Amino acid sequence: MTAPTGSLKVANCFVPVDDPEKALAFYGGVLGFEVRTDVSHGDYRWLTLSTPTQPELEITVHQVGSSPMSDDDRDAMADLLAKGLLGALIFHCDDVDALFEHVRASGAEVLQEPADQFYGVRDCAFRDPAGNLVRFKADLQQD
Repeated sequence: MTAPTGSLKVANCFVPVDDPEKALAFYGGVLGFEVRTDVSHGDYRWLTLSTPTQPELEITVHQVGSSPMSDDDRDAMADLLAKGLLGALIFHCDDVDALFEHVRASGAEVLQEPADQFYGVRDCAFRDPAGNLVRFKADLQQD
């Protein structure tokens, strides 16, 4: 049986954070993403953001431990987030070096300066304010 994948496309990806306001400052302020939704319920808040060039894909920024879970599980998730092990995003861009300088100027933690990779991209890496890995890549020109 063949899967009816013709109509499937990624609509949302989820990025756990510990502080939605800091995440909004990074993804909205530094990267220029547009806020699609901003919802609060008690102490819980989630946002969806998208890039102007890919508005159909929403990045859902949500607080760690917002789902029903035990205190032990919530603590374990917070520990994993602090280590940068819960979320990662990789973005394609036109100019890795210019974007690197822009993001670095915001004070974001640099993990890797721009470098050409053997697998055909030039990329760099940062941590967002919650510790999630954020990479930016551009295809290397093939001669």
